[in-house]
Amino acid sequence: MSGTSATRAWPAIRRVRGTLAPWVLCATLLLAACDGGGSDAKGVSASPKDTTCDGKIDGTAHITVWFHAGPSGELTTLQSQVKEFNKRQKQVRVELVTLPENRVYNDLVLSAAASGDLPDLLDFDGPNLYSYAWSGKLRPIDSCVPASVRADLLPTIRQQGTYAGRLWGVGTFDSGMGLYVRTSVLKKAGIRIPTGPKDAWTATELTGILRKLRTQGYRAPLDLRLVYAQPGQEWNTYGFAPAVWSAGGDLVEPGNHSTADGYVNGPGSVRALTTMQNWAKAGLIDMVKDDKAFVSGRSAISWCGHWTYPEFNKAFPGDVTIVPLPDFGQGTVTGMGSFQWGVPAGNADGDAVWRFLSFLLQPAQVHRMTVANGAIPATESAIKLSPQYAPGGPEHLFIEQLRDGVARPRPQTPAYPAISDAFSRAFAKIIFDRAPVRATLDEAAKTIDKDLAAHDGYPTNPS
Repeated sequence: MSGTSATRAWPAIRRVRGTLAPWVLCATLLLAACDGGGSDAKGVSASPKDTTCDGKIDGTAHITVWFHAGPSGELTTLQSQVKEFNKRQKQVRVELVTLPENRVYNDLVLSAAASGDLPDLLDFDGPNLYSYAWSGKLRPIDSCVPASVRADLLPTIRQQGTYAGRLWGVGTFDSGMGLYVRTSVLKKAGIRIPTGPKDAWTATELTGILRKLRTQGYRAPLDLRLVYAQPGQEWNTYGFAPAVWSAGGDLVEPGNHSTADGYVNGPGSVRALTTMQNWAKAGLIDMVKDDKAFVSGRSAISWCGHWTYPEFNKAFPGDVTIVPLPDFGQGTVTGMGSFQWGVPAGNADGDAVWRFLSFLLQPAQVHRMTVANGAIPATESAIKLSPQYAPGGPEHLFIEQLRDGVARPRPQTPAYPAISDAFSRAFAKIIFDRAPVRATLDEAAKTIDKDLAAHDGYPTNPS
């Protein structure tokens, strides 16, 4: 997560109606302390008041909402949803805040939290939930979400939104990963195409496939979307932690997240990233600094997420198949998780906020948003509205992985920002600089453990 100088001015944040005064900027050290990666937070987190829903809304409730996207299909869809919701009823009035586009969204959230300017309903990248919850930026929403709604959510959505036994967030869409392959190219080369997670290619098998594709004219047959893999970027963790998990490694001790030593630098992690570095050394990975390796025909296989399917299918209609990520020794594993909605600490009326959030979770509204952004619907009822996810559909693998435990969340700990940053930087060094794998991961382990020690292991609130 990139930081920003505390002396840099921001443009005023605008509301859809009216104006919200600019914030007073938090100093750089305070920003760090606000985040899970800071060094000043101590002891146990603040005790946020629950978001209580009792089914009553007194008078007309006004709520403000923040959304992460700049100009995009996501934003225009949400703007339309807000307009429709406000038109349908009069008891809750939703005001969508327009945020500065030149600021990293997480930085905006942390700075607003420091100055008490968070909205009534906030969306945020899922793995940040644990840091926000631990530090008192969010309120639990257990009493607001009915059992029927929880039952309709994909298990991964429920899992991602849970921390310390409480529900803190809920999303309207999830994510999926796989290998996109040119079907005709693989068939011509006599390469088998996996049909699901149980017959994923092994990492060794994939190495052989990449070498074979090179003989077919593909100089760098594997696209890892490395244009998005600069040090510190989330793609490195989201995209490639599954290789570590598949090899039996981890980013941090999985039980209570007490240490990274022996995990991020353990045998499985070293083995997985050594394999990937060997692909890079052999020239099997496309290293061109753009995201066109697959659509331009430079690579016949792309390791990527759900969001590229429309682009890839448009480039090669009917000639793209999505297969599982490779098995590095203990079964294929994939990433999961995307943006979620949560209620910041404050005095917002829980029932008013839930009234709007429950509207966004209606099957038609989930479908509407996922058509706009290409993401995976978060509810079983909305999935039924999307034929591409049905058995036999081109994106059914994503649903299969999310339902059947192939998908795994990034570490559910307040230390996640520090963990992700350290792993992301290590991955970049290993792939781009060909740095020694074990020594680089040893440094990542030290960095993560330093953050854990600075926060006393992030003890959960006993209350």
